[in-house]
Amino acid sequence: MRDEDLIREVEQFLYREARMLDDRRFHDWLTLLTDDVRYFMASRSNRYPKSSKAISILDPDRYVEDDVGREDELAILEGTRETLRGRVARLDTGMAGAEDPRSRTRHVISNIEVEPGDVDSELRVYCNFIVYRSRAETEQDFYVGARQDILRRVDGAWKIAHRKLVLDQNVLWSKNVSIFF
Repeated sequence: MRDEDLIREVEQFLYREARMLDDRRFHDWLTLLTDDVRYFMASRSNRYPKSSKAISILDPDRYVEDDVGREDELAILEGTRETLRGRVARLDTGMAGAEDPRSRTRHVISNIEVEPGDVDSELRVYCNFIVYRSRAETEQDFYVGARQDILRRVDGAWKIAHRKLVLDQNVLWSKNVSIFF
């Protein structure tokens, strides 16, 4: 397969996933996940550069300049296939108060880059996203960030084996955090 064809196939997979989420086809979306999927969402944090005179760190080994949330730090959302399936099941009950009335979302995916993965059946995919969410009369939210995915070919189809989302916002109101990015 040519590189252009592979990139187009990955783009179509990501666009189809976004449409599933916007159409609230969450059970269909779950089929896009591998059994061992790891779903991790973090936010950026405000960290001073090493050269800053505003703070002093006595132990230089504790210093971290990168503002991107690491997977060994506290996550906004961390899930497996089972925990994500549980979230979908809760929506099915009609007892998810934060989704009554339901949210309307629009996922916009851009800047898609595709690289070979660590094994032949996987790809490393980077993209940026904007998720617009509105609910009821006045609730509106925008979530903006970057995604790093590992897509794995399973039985001839791409599936999400790992997803790391990093929100550019560093403060979120918990009542507004959507479960699917």
